[in-house]
Amino acid sequence: MTVPDVRGLLDGEPPHDQAVFATRLRRYWPDLVTGLTGAYPEHAVEMAERLVEIAAENFRRRPTDLRLLDLQRHADPQWFGHQSMLGYATYTDLFGGTLRGVGEKVDYLGELGVTYLHLMPLLRPRPGQSDGGYAVMDYRAVREDLGTVDDLRDLATTLRGRGISLTLDLVLNHVAAEHAWAVAARGGDQRYRDYFHLFADRTLPDAYERSLPEVFPDTAPGSFTYDEEAAAWVWTTFNAWQWDLNWHNPEVFYEFADLVLWLANLGVECLRLDAIAFLYKRMGTACQNQPEVHAITQALRTVARIAAPALVFKAEAIVGPADLAPYLGVGKHTGKVSDMAYQNSLMVQVWSALAAKDTRLFCAAMNRFPAKPVTTVWNTYLRCHDDIGWAIDDADAASVGLDGAAHRRFLADFYAGLYPMSDARGLVFQENLETGDRRISGTAASLIGIEAALATGDEARLEVAVRKLLLAYAVVLGYGGLPLLYMGDELGLLNAYDFDADPDHADDNRWVHRPQMPWDRAERRHQEGTLEHRVYSGIRHLVAVRAALPALEASVETEVLDPVNPAVLVCLRRAPTQTMVAVHNVTAEPQSLPRWVVPVGSWAWDALTEETPLTDGPLHLRPYEVRWFVQEV
Repeated sequence: MTVPDVRGLLDGEPPHDQAVFATRLRRYWPDLVTGLTGAYPEHAVEMAERLVEIAAENFRRRPTDLRLLDLQRHADPQWFGHQSMLGYATYTDLFGGTLRGVGEKVDYLGELGVTYLHLMPLLRPRPGQSDGGYAVMDYRAVREDLGTVDDLRDLATTLRGRGISLTLDLVLNHVAAEHAWAVAARGGDQRYRDYFHLFADRTLPDAYERSLPEVFPDTAPGSFTYDEEAAAWVWTTFNAWQWDLNWHNPEVFYEFADLVLWLANLGVECLRLDAIAFLYKRMGTACQNQPEVHAITQALRTVARIAAPALVFKAEAIVGPADLAPYLGVGKHTGKVSDMAYQNSLMVQVWSALAAKDTRLFCAAMNRFPAKPVTTVWNTYLRCHDDIGWAIDDADAASVGLDGAAHRRFLADFYAGLYPMSDARGLVFQENLETGDRRISGTAASLIGIEAALATGDEARLEVAVRKLLLAYAVVLGYGGLPLLYMGDELGLLNAYDFDADPDHADDNRWVHRPQMPWDRAERRHQEGTLEHRVYSGIRHLVAVRAALPALEASVETEVLDPVNPAVLVCLRRAPTQTMVAVHNVTAEPQSLPRWVVPVGSWAWDALTEETPLTDGPLHLRPYEVRWFVQEV
């Protein structure tokens, strides 16, 4: 198919900008058409032509400084995979109070080494309960107490000036029941009724529900809600007040294509595509991970590549290993879907290894992952705003002699503090009595044992817990990708048990690990001997060392070596100019490792200590000790 002539769409734009846009369009036109064909085969051509018009309209509105950023990103397309990248996730109100307040804390972020800031949902949500802001009422407005759209644009500019890229959430699967589209649908406007999945009776909902899992079985059982005003059953995967969008309808795609570019023109550099796995509905399936999801994402990303290529996509796909790789692109979609995705399995396996004091399951599970496209990046993390679901694959567990269901029960018990001798202090979230599934809420410090140690006043126990937390973050930071810190982990913040004082949070205990940033405690990060100093300085040291190691660039794959000593995790990274072997004792007891397990020469050094401790004898490790052995190639 012939690439459209866009000269008329860009009349009045500088000739060099017209040439840049036309060049991008020629480059990405095939990706746009093939993506649309995968999801909208009967409408692909007409949709592609309309999307080029949307891209041109938004390019005309793109500020000059962001057009320059586009060119800079073209010159360094893997900017988000550099080993110097560090992510930080927080809620605007909990961190800085307002968007302007966040701008006033840029020095703190810069000191920590942050280059990527994810502000949790801040687009205007429905009043009252809003699933932490993920029930969006207006995508083109900011939550009133946080500021305005102009404040958001100003913050993005401030951050960009300090080398920090702003990430926002874009909820794709659903809108709040109070969103203008849903209001119009309830009022009988057929255009907007077609934006949703509405059913006159329970015939089709009942048929779909035979294969649909429940996301929130405690608080929102089922996947459909009857709306009296709409006189219809509405598809509501998450909550009754979150209406699933009908992505089978091209008009929904157009709305989001325009929205993506509007956010990019504010200076947003990354969009976290929330609930992306749920977009496409197909009878007889779980309505997750359908192939059309990846085609839709490719097409949406391609529109951004044409009009605002400084923008990258991150898939919020918390799915099993077999389903995760397609979100970064496999087969015909390789490298054309999302630029980043959460490495959820790494998070689960870190917590599992620490609880079990055994790395064999970690090795079996992580070695299952195929190599990702080299242009894409894993987001590695220890904690996030969400609960921890114990996504232990039965086959992985069986391969190391474990029963998957039993191990999931063990982890839930351990991190809820119910297992004998457990020092974790988590809360059970959304227990499913039918499946036995129990997820866990809690800050990293409370789950790792710092809260329990502080309660006893035992300094030795506290030191062990701090070392354990730093080891966990050493795995996250040493695995490559773009590591993410969740706000407060760098200070060792504990569970906020008063979360239920807010009635909008009372029935969602995930707010226990979303505390207000205590800036008085943050000041103690420079006071030697304090908990805050021990945790902060330890994490800051890991971040600084990481930034200087080419072996930790994201395009390099991590090889998890066979567990010669199951108590010791050994990870190998081979970059063109550098080899790194990361060694971790995941127990509170001293461990040793045969020298031959560490495949570097005697001239290698420990990047964390700048020592050259390797000899021909066994490697001895103190409790929760980490070594990053580095050798130039």
